[in-house]
Amino acid sequence: MQALTIEEYIGQFDGNKRKVLEEVYALIRSIVPPETTERMSWGMPTFYLKGNLVHFAMHTGHLGLYPGENGIKQFENELAGYKYSKGAVQLPLSRKVPRELIEKIVSFRVSENLA
Repeated sequence: MQALTIEEYIGQFDGNKRKVLEEVYALIRSIVPPETTERMSWGMPTFYLKGNLVHFAMHTGHLGLYPGENGIKQFENELAGYKYSKGAVQLPLSRKVPRELIEKIVSFRVSENLA
């Protein structure tokens, strides 16, 4: 069954994976403005503000954060210690959630979408 809400998506996971998802979800919610909406898109939790803002999804050994091409390009120097591609970064479950980096990326994407 495909999750219809972000809460259902997170509820599919146990242990550390659930803890990481809950932490990242709460962190993003604390950053985005109140008019931001939440939805499932492409099977991933998605924040939407005048367009897709950021997606995130759990994988076997990492949490994928998908801020789009500009969200990656803007922080390439800070992403040097992570595996990343044109529009995604892998945050290994073996490491602490990089809260400050996520805050910067999401804040940048909010500014970008509101511009």
